[in-house]
Amino acid sequence: MTDNSNLIPPHGGYRNLKSYQMAEIVYDATVKFCGRFISKFSRTTDQMIQAARSGKQNTAEGSMASGTSKKTEIKLVNVSRSSLEELLIDYQDYLRQHCLPLWGKNDPRALKIRKIGSEENRSYMSYKIYVEEGSSETAANTIICIIHQTNYLLDQLLRKLEDDFKKEGGFTERLYNYRKNYREKGNNN
Repeated sequence: MTDNSNLIPPHGGYRNLKSYQMAEIVYDATVKFCGRFISKFSRTTDQMIQAARSGKQNTAEGSMASGTSKKTEIKLVNVSRSSLEELLIDYQDYLRQHCLPLWGKNDPRALKIRKIGSEENRSYMSYKIYVEEGSSETAANTIICIIHQTNYLLDQLLRKLEDDFKKEGGFTERLYNYRKNYREKGNNN
């Protein structure tokens, strides 16, 4: 059970979440990809950038809301996951519509990109050469690899949030216990 000394527990450390860090890479890469390969007048550009942004922003918003609403946190992390799934399909559509191959997960090129994702201090700069200098095939498949890794991390985060909720409950339970403990200590004036 969580210590009840603080009604609102520490929250908001989203910048330390690997899922947030990877979602930020997806967003930066998507902005560059759309700038290079999709017309700025295309509705697809706006939709892809917004899906990538949603994948990042909703993780941050959920983390900030977690102090008072685990339900909101779980919901927003799930929105992040859903947005990145939508973006994944956009990249797969791009490859299909341009008759370009989708790399399998064991393709040597995909393995190389996946390996970068396990590096400790990865950032957009770790992938920049593939996104900004590679062909559209390389750029799209690179971002697809990054999205898969991000989705995996978000799935792990959702399982942890669910487990934490089972063990500790939510803010309403915390409010009740906080007030109950206050009364039991005789601090009722």
